[in-house]
Amino acid sequence: MGSFLDYTVNGLVIGDVYALLAVGLALIFGVANLVNFAHGSVYTIGAYVGWAAITYLHTPFPVTLAIVALACAALGALIERLALRPLQGRARIAPLLATIGLSFVLDQLVQLVCSPNPRAVPAELPDWRIPIGGGSIGPMDLLIAFVSLTSAGLLYGFLRFTKLGYAVRATAQDREAARQMGVNVDAVNSAVFAIASALGGISGLLVGMYYNHIDPGMSFQATLKGVVAVVIGGIGNVPGAIVGSLILGLTESYGIALFGTTYRNLFAFALLILFLVLLPNGLFGGRKVIDAEPLTGSFIAPSRALKLPAPLIAALTVAAFALPFFATSPYLLQVLTNAWLAALVALSLTLVSGTAGQMSFGQAALMAIGAYASALLATDYGVSPLLSVPVAGLAAALIGTALVFPAFRLRGHYIAIATLAIGEIVGLVILNWESFTHGALGVTGIPPLSAFGYEVTSARAVYWLCLALLVAFALLQMRLINSHIGRTLKALRDDEVAARSHGVEISRYKAIAFGFAGFGAGVSGAISAHLFSYLNNQTFDSQLSLLAVTMAILGGMGNILGAILGAVVLVGLPEAFRFAAEYRILIYGVVLLLLVRFRPQGLLGTV
Repeated sequence: MGSFLDYTVNGLVIGDVYALLAVGLALIFGVANLVNFAHGSVYTIGAYVGWAAITYLHTPFPVTLAIVALACAALGALIERLALRPLQGRARIAPLLATIGLSFVLDQLVQLVCSPNPRAVPAELPDWRIPIGGGSIGPMDLLIAFVSLTSAGLLYGFLRFTKLGYAVRATAQDREAARQMGVNVDAVNSAVFAIASALGGISGLLVGMYYNHIDPGMSFQATLKGVVAVVIGGIGNVPGAIVGSLILGLTESYGIALFGTTYRNLFAFALLILFLVLLPNGLFGGRKVIDAEPLTGSFIAPSRALKLPAPLIAALTVAAFALPFFATSPYLLQVLTNAWLAALVALSLTLVSGTAGQMSFGQAALMAIGAYASALLATDYGVSPLLSVPVAGLAAALIGTALVFPAFRLRGHYIAIATLAIGEIVGLVILNWESFTHGALGVTGIPPLSAFGYEVTSARAVYWLCLALLVAFALLQMRLINSHIGRTLKALRDDEVAARSHGVEISRYKAIAFGFAGFGAGVSGAISAHLFSYLNNQTFDSQLSLLAVTMAILGGMGNILGAILGAVVLVGLPEAFRFAAEYRILIYGVVLLLLVRFRPQGLLGTV
């Protein structure tokens, strides 16, 4: 019973911290109809601002709390004004992608300024515990509960009794009606981002004090936990975000008690998928449904795609195959090989997101499935890579489609959240299924690529193999897009309701798109595994999925040549400036921000 109470207290404390984060996300979504993926970055910055105040200024806790709140509020207002307000009136995917780019930039800046090393956040609190029924409660538990409850009370008073609070509620209910009644919607947006960011920063500080640990990589998981809590309670519902956070905290704590620490996040994301499938509007969302507009369907800029003449494309292809005869540098060939493999992933994403209109943030999971399938077949069962690679592609196609199938009826932000969660679940299953995947130790000694007894190990041979696979996959995808299947996928993208009214079986065609894309991403992951010779659960992380999104946007949504160009640019250019290798993620973020703001149709235009 004592252990049960301890885990319950721990779950409630963590739930209180999640609540500060989730309430901010709910506020922003309610007013701006936006899932803010940069919120976790503000959370991290709040933790580091608090650490700096305690370490260098030796401020007491109330002063530290005020400094963190003010700094993060200013940052939130700046994000809204400079990065998101210029995108008003754009398709809903534009600000969402902008927040992803912002998260890249902010996280990298934190790492550059504060170094990647973790930091300890000292909490000068008395060392005592209050025994309760065999369990106990400490001063940090009480402090977090006090701060969370006080913040919730102040937020309730602000929304319920102040003029600006009335304006926030009116804007959340009907933005255009509020504008017509004289509400300064821009000021409301700025205030909401400031309040939400202040709460997020305080959450980061409390987490750092509770665990006595902060690091620059903590932002992404924080965003995901906040999103899980918001979905449980009901997207855009502030009381629901609080309840959802407490449920999430208790679920994680009890899961750790029963199965161990490595299962903590797995339970969180499994809970997210369960709610998305069975109760997508959450516990307190009522019958309100998020706008059914597809995220990518309207992300088609009013311009024609740049069509290259067929002879020019053929000439470029021949030149690419002939390059190893003239450029003998193994390093250059290796960089381009990496670009061809990345292009396979970008092609798979541009089919799902650009052609079918289903925004996917889980392509890295398909690569991981393919990589592990081929690696385990080759190492544990002695299967030749000539057979294991295509089998791995099929495994990624089938497993990936089966995993995302329950989410086919979701739209808008829901499908993006679901694919992101599925990607995290795949990585966590790989980590915990030790008897099959070898767990955290990974798979070692993966044999090199070979065919008919000949090993494909030279830089030239690997280059030609990957380029040939890319060309073949691009031709197949072009054939698919130009067929009746491709036209049907575009119809789903543009107006799913109209497509359904004409007798289109929605789930069937979505499965075709995800299956075809899964095969390409799985093959890319499988080949990568044989080239790396080592593989673990972190080889293909969610950051790779977001990089694939950047490649697809850079080239042009739905554009096959654009996806290849985007991969070459984002993989090749950073290698050309290796002296700036530590700025690579920063470059990706800036590129994504500039594209969304100034060139949403990509370099070659959307199709």
